[in-house]
This record gives sequence, structure tokens and C-alpha cells, in this order.
Amino acid sequence: MTIANDQGVIMHQEHVTKSQFKAKALEYFRQVETSGETVVVTDRGHPTIEIRRYRTDQRSPLEKLRGSVVEYKAPTEPVAEDDWEAMS
Repeated sequence: MTIANDQGVIMHQEHVTKSQFKAKALEYFRQVETSGETVVVTDRGHPTIEIRRYRTDQRSPLEKLRGSVVEYKAPTEPVAEDDWEAMS
């Protein structure tokens, strides 16, 4: 399967069953390390685990959040007591 990652780079993704992964786990780990491609482990045809190369994110917390605000309505308006939702 071919997908685009967070940066829009096209990556290949291999799907394997739990039993296939169990039998060849070290082989799949090496494959992910060398190729950078992900392996998705499935259980009864449903994806359950994604194995991918570890990558550090050197961005500051503000850089990580940049562009994540979807809606920004009247941030300076007072909030009424009725506007708060109680968590139960």
C-alpha cells in the first residue's frame, strides 16, 4: 500500500498478519530500519499496530501547534457560567 506521510512524502506500507509478524519480527524490524517504510500488523484483517522508524521532533512546542487552531471566535469575550460543561 502507498500512503503520504505528514510531510507529504510518498511512503510504502506493508500489511502483515499477527502470525506472519510473530514468525519474522526481527526481519520486519530490520526492514523498517533500513527502508524507512512502515509495517502494519493486522488482526483478522483490521490494522492494530504500526511499526515505523523512530524519529525525533526537534520543533518547539509552539512550532508543533502552529496551524492547529481550527476555529477562533471572540477569544476576549467573557465566558458565562452556563457556557461551561460539567464533566461527570
